[in-house]
Amino acid sequence: MKSVTRSLRILEAVAQHQPVTVGQLTKLFGLPKSTVQRTLVTLNEAGWLRANRRDTTSWEVGARVLAVRPAALQGSSLFAAAREPMLRLRDALNETIHLSVPDAPHGTVVVDRVDCDHVVRTFHATGDISPLHATATGHSVLAHLSGADLDAVIARGLKSYSASTPVDAARLRTELARVRAEGYAVNRNQFRPGVCAIAAPVLDADGTPLASVAVSMPESRYHESRLPEWGRMVADTAAEITHRRSGV
Repeated sequence: MKSVTRSLRILEAVAQHQPVTVGQLTKLFGLPKSTVQRTLVTLNEAGWLRANRRDTTSWEVGARVLAVRPAALQGSSLFAAAREPMLRLRDALNETIHLSVPDAPHGTVVVDRVDCDHVVRTFHATGDISPLHATATGHSVLAHLSGADLDAVIARGLKSYSASTPVDAARLRTELARVRAEGYAVNRNQFRPGVCAIAAPVLDADGTPLASVAVSMPESRYHESRLPEWGRMVADTAAEITHRRSGV
C-alpha cells in the first residue's frame, strides 16, 4: 500500500512540474534516487509516464493519464450537459466543435469533439493539451481566473508558437479584458499557423471556469466580418451548457 501511495504522489508531482528529472523528484520527496527511478520506470511501463521527447532524462505524463481524464468526464454532468448544444453548434456552423477543461497553469485538455463534414478541417484529439496563453479556449479560461492564478500563469513564461502569439504580459491582459467584456475569445494563428478558433467559457455558480467550448476552422474559412455573429453563437452555447449543467 505504501508503494502505491508513493507512486501516486510521484505521478502527481510529474504532472505538476513536468518535464521533471529524477534528481528534482528525489529532492522533492527526500527519497533514494534508486527508489524514485524504479517508480518512474514502473509508471512508464504502465503508460502513465513517458520520457520527454526533447530531453530524455526528464519525465512527463503519458498517454494513459490523458485518456483517463476524458473518459472519467464522459459520465459527468458537464459532459452530459455539453453534448447536445455542441452538436447543434456544429450543425449551424459546419465546423469542428470541441470541449476543453482547464488544467492550470499547464493548459486546457480536450475532452470531447464533434466534427464537421468538410474534407479540410481542423482536428483536436481527445486528450490534446493546448497552452492557455496562445489559444481561444485558454483565453476564455484565463479571463475568469483570479488575479493570483493569472499571475502564476504569466510567471511560468509566455512561450511563442507563432508571430501572432501574445508573449507580452500587458498585451495578454488587454486581450483578456476584451474577452470578459465581449464574452468570447478569438485565436487567429496564435498557436497553430492556419488555424482559427472562437471560444467561450462554461462557468460554475461562483464564476469559476469549468470548461471552454470552441469552434475551430482553417484560416481559409475564417471571415472577420462574421466574428460578432460567430462569437455570439459560441457564447450562447457556453451559456446553455452552464445552465443545463446546473440543472442536471
